[in-house]
Amino acid sequence: MKQLTIVVDDKVGVIADISYILGKAKINIEAISAEVYGGKGIINLMVKDEQKAAKLLSANGYKVLESELIIVKLKDEPGRLSEVSALLKDAGINISNLYLLARGNGVSIDAISVDKPKKARKVLAEYLVGGKEWSS
Repeated sequence: MKQLTIVVDDKVGVIADISYILGKAKINIEAISAEVYGGKGIINLMVKDEQKAAKLLSANGYKVLESELIIVKLKDEPGRLSEVSALLKDAGINISNLYLLARGNGVSIDAISVDKPKKARKVLAEYLVGGKEWSS
């Protein structure tokens, strides 16, 4: 799965515009986060069809950056995130983004963006979520 990051000037209606563009194209937003720093809006999206969404948003004047996400399944209990992040730290892998996608039935599903995704997949092999719906 890939994350799309859009950096825009902070102005009213940007999320409305982006969600309209994607909705009109029948592209569902799986996860979203938005923050403002120094007059710039930073919007992170996870969608089913990253290529189509990136092309569509670019065609509508948005600068879109793509990064790979690693999806992991953890026991939903204290210390599990610490365990996974320590494995990455010990391997010299930096976490740039982390999202809690879902939780229930004693597990959490998290998306992690790192600077060395191939290496991180090896390090976190026992935690990776399988299946087409989550893998890139």
